[in-house]
Amino acid sequence: MTYCVGLKIDRGLVFMSDTRTNAGIDNISTFRKMHVWEEPGERVIVLMSAGNLATTQAVVSMLDERSKAASDRVGTLLEAPSMFQTAKLVGDTVKEVIKTSSPDGQTADSYFNASIILGGQIKGGEPRLFLIYPEGNFIEAGEDTPFFQIGETKYGKPIIVRAYDPAMSFAETAKLLMVSFDSTLKSNLSVGLPLDMMFYERDTMRVGFRKRIGGDDPYYRAVSDGWSNALKAAFSSLPEFIED
Repeated sequence: MTYCVGLKIDRGLVFMSDTRTNAGIDNISTFRKMHVWEEPGERVIVLMSAGNLATTQAVVSMLDERSKAASDRVGTLLEAPSMFQTAKLVGDTVKEVIKTSSPDGQTADSYFNASIILGGQIKGGEPRLFLIYPEGNFIEAGEDTPFFQIGETKYGKPIIVRAYDPAMSFAETAKLLMVSFDSTLKSNLSVGLPLDMMFYERDTMRVGFRKRIGGDDPYYRAVSDGWSNALKAAFSSLPEFIED
């Protein structure tokens, strides 16, 4: 399982993902699920993936391979004229990979499925955020839906819904997502540390703050402990309404 979040705020985009993959309780591994392509001054593109590991790795490898040779860059991540065209390119690549892996084609319940959060900015356009489905189609984040989640979403979503504000700073957003991930980590063993976090500030056209967060990270531990203690204090102060 996986947990990834892409969130859009006034200042830009925030991305966070876990790194745990598993094929059963006796086969747990760590793999990076956040991938970044950057041409400073021109574009920054971030992709996070969930689903069948072989499928998502094949999608990323194909996108990466086609972007490296300058002579082969037509129609690649580094040449797409807009983020919409970039999302279409990634969706087509998902369909291409799944079609060669699954005789049933690309369906949401296929063993070879892959869900992707794609975000970034290309010079001349706005920062944009997309959710790409296993079928290759996609939707875009907006004012009513300012964030996307993939993987194990149910434990961390209520926290984001309650506290999200488009005017949040990057520091406030980091704290919000750490609480969301901490709740998910404590609720589902298939999501695990370390976590990858990245900020993209609008119109900078370069990767911003980027960090891998382990279990011994002091800020993460402070947020986790503070959230737990705040919940305990809140429940202990509730009035009694059930009599023995």
